[in-house]
Amino acid sequence: MSFYLDENLSPEIFTQLSMQIDVIRGPLGDDDLVYLERATAMGRVVCTADDDFLKLAARGITHAGIVWCEQGKYSIGDWVRYLRLVHAVYDADELRNEVYFLFRVD
Repeated sequence: MSFYLDENLSPEIFTQLSMQIDVIRGPLGDDDLVYLERATAMGRVVCTADDDFLKLAARGITHAGIVWCEQGKYSIGDWVRYLRLVHAVYDADELRNEVYFLFRVD
């Protein structure tokens, strides 16, 4: 499984994850639909705090998976721990067209 980090997430999340997980950051300023389509074409799960992606998923737009959390609700460390957990527990097929909501992993 690989991740595609949205521009609204801290670059530090990318830095910490990229040591062990296939993760890239998307370009700044892209339209959300274009962003989602690109991630889907690459087979990457979108990680974001932008609720526009929830709206796109609700419209039935096909995607490789979305991991979402309300902006500013959790720390960088929480994001990193949760994404490592998702990566360890699920395979890419299980996330396809699913939205996962970040929760605290202690």
